[in-house]
Amino acid sequence: MIEATGAKKSEGAGSRVRFLLNGVPGMFHRPHPQKETDKGAVESVRKFLIDAGIEP
Repeated sequence: MIEATGAKKSEGAGSRVRFLLNGVPGMFHRPHPQKETDKGAVESVRKFLIDAGIEP
């Protein structure tokens, strides 16, 4: 989803994934072992998108 906005992705250590979108960095953890994510992670992605000038 984030890559569809044009963000550049780089893999970090472990389950970390870094993104750079419109000069705004973001780092998130890939959920494991389940594929579902929690509410806090969704809020973090939303804030990252807004900070980068993308209206979710």
